[in-house]
Amino acid sequence: MDLHKAFGRQPVLRGVNLDVARGEILGIIGCSGCGKSVLLKHLVGLLQPDRGHVLVNGGDLTVLRGRALNRVRERFGVLFQGGALFDSLTVLDNVAFPLREKTRLSSTAILERAAAELAAVGLAGMEQKYPAELSGGMRKRAALARALVTDPEVVLFDEPTTGLDPVMVRTIHELIAAAHRRFGFTGILVSHEIPEVFEVVNRVAMLHDGQIIACGTPAEIHGAAHPAVQGFLTGRMESAWVR
Repeated sequence: MDLHKAFGRQPVLRGVNLDVARGEILGIIGCSGCGKSVLLKHLVGLLQPDRGHVLVNGGDLTVLRGRALNRVRERFGVLFQGGALFDSLTVLDNVAFPLREKTRLSSTAILERAAAELAAVGLAGMEQKYPAELSGGMRKRAALARALVTDPEVVLFDEPTTGLDPVMVRTIHELIAAAHRRFGFTGILVSHEIPEVFEVVNRVAMLHDGQIIACGTPAEIHGAAHPAVQGFLTGRMESAWVR
């Protein structure tokens, strides 16, 4: 709530206010460089705001440190923009990694769960491959499996389809929707894929000039009166609206 963040003299977040309902997928849209990824990093405690609060189930993430912060983070899954797979680990070990770090499951149970999650994203048989041996779309699917393998309460998706062709964009979105039906997590999805992302999310918020200027269902966003929203949706942002 009322999040402010600047890097040096460059303000990025200028009083962001946003509520996310339990069990929904909220899409965050906006021009490149508007602070979408910066906002996500605040939501998981990777960045501290200059002012404001991040409330998770009533607790303020911004005042937590050390083990207390880690306990909250354990409830999150994150799909990073580049996938962030470990090049030295097999796909199976990449997906198993959070289970080894966060749980006391047996080695057999960990590998079984990791393999099941890979199968759920269409990567059965790829367990012993290394990330460098996979296509871009397969790496994104492996990263999705890793984000979901701990059955997190909240999943953050940071531009999950960047660099993918239109067919794979749709595939990743369908996998996210299918995972949401399986797990029922609360999702926050940063994307520039318009209008495809509207098929995945329940609500959409647009970040512009460091603030949320519109938030609602995809239909409500399409009908929003703010010229920056309409300019972004149509790809005709005027220079006056872009900073």
